[in-house]
Amino acid sequence: MAVKIRKVGTSNVLTVPKSIKPTDQEYNVYSGRNGAIVYMPKRKNPFEDNEYIKQHRFNGDQTGFVEGDVANDELL
Repeated sequence: MAVKIRKVGTSNVLTVPKSIKPTDQEYNVYSGRNGAIVYMPKRKNPFEDNEYIKQHRFNGDQTGFVEGDVANDELL
C-alpha cells in the first residue's frame, strides 16, 4: 500500500490508511535506512520516572548475585 506526502502549512503529512489501526495517540518519528520513515509509539522512559527508580533502586542486598570476573574481551 502506498501513501503520498502532502503539504499542510509548513509540515509534511503522511495519512494513515484506514486498514491500519493506531494503538496510541503519540508517536516518535525517525528517519531510517534507505529513506524509510519509522513511527514508534511514544513510551515513558522508565529511567526518567522517579517512582520506577525508587521501586527498583539497589538496596545493598546481594542475595542471588553470582561472584565472577569480566574478561577483557567482554566489553568490546
